[in-house]
Amino acid sequence: MRTLKLDQLQTFTEVIARGSFSAAAERLQLSQPAVSLQIRELEKRLGVRLVERLGKRATPTAAGQELLTHARLIEETVSTAVDSMAVHASGALGRVRIGTGATACIYLLPPALRELRRRFPTLEITIRTGNTSDVLKSLEENTLDIGLVTLPAPGRMFEVTPLMKDAFVAVTAADGEPLPKVVTPAVLAKRPLVLYEAGGNTRRVVDEWFAKAGIAPAPVMDLGSVEAIKELVGAGLGCAVLPAIAVRGKTARKQLDHRALSPKLDRTLALVMRRDKVLTKALREAVAALRRIA
Repeated sequence: MRTLKLDQLQTFTEVIARGSFSAAAERLQLSQPAVSLQIRELEKRLGVRLVERLGKRATPTAAGQELLTHARLIEETVSTAVDSMAVHASGALGRVRIGTGATACIYLLPPALRELRRRFPTLEITIRTGNTSDVLKSLEENTLDIGLVTLPAPGRMFEVTPLMKDAFVAVTAADGEPLPKVVTPAVLAKRPLVLYEAGGNTRRVVDEWFAKAGIAPAPVMDLGSVEAIKELVGAGLGCAVLPAIAVRGKTARKQLDHRALSPKLDRTLALVMRRDKVLTKALREAVAALRRIA
């Protein structure tokens, strides 16, 4: 396979990932004819057609789909080799890209990241926040290496490792009308509610908790930030259902009062990676650190 070139494989994966030759050309900073030539040369070398056009969209043939799997493994292997050489060249450990929700990013990740930074000062760590669906899409596209997300995390390509149960609590202002010791959906339905914005797994979990009691919550506000929710609740503008980890700090305890829910409500946080992900030393150390937060 002496004439099988890595740049041709990269061009092929970009064409498939972006669905067009022109988009791949823009991403690779090549001309469209250059991209087309690389694909033709790759097809000629392998003796099979790899890409077909359906309208304006480029899609893989059956052979192309199979090659795509091998190309991703080759890309990971090459990346691992480059990372390994970086250790010898400069002492750098490599790069880890982590995707998670805002709550986990604020309340769970800092100790793990602090440990990694202390042990491996040259490790490059990138954090991106988003809903579970956003993180899974980025893992699928290989623009993230590890996801710390709320289950479920569907997809056959993923390896899912549950880490911890994260209980929810009812939250109100410390100087406001107190909640009963145990809070039911019916109790909260009588109060103004400040909830997570719709669309994410966290809001889905809360909505299902209300739905089991035959209640459809009608929040006065929907927000995408747990910190914003806490500020508004602390100001006496409503009650909220939040993960218990978000109200553990001293400041939160002074401003907020929280109570257990009945029936109990929790979510499961899990580590998610692609099954075909090559575990570099950097990734192995990051995964080990994240598992210790449970």
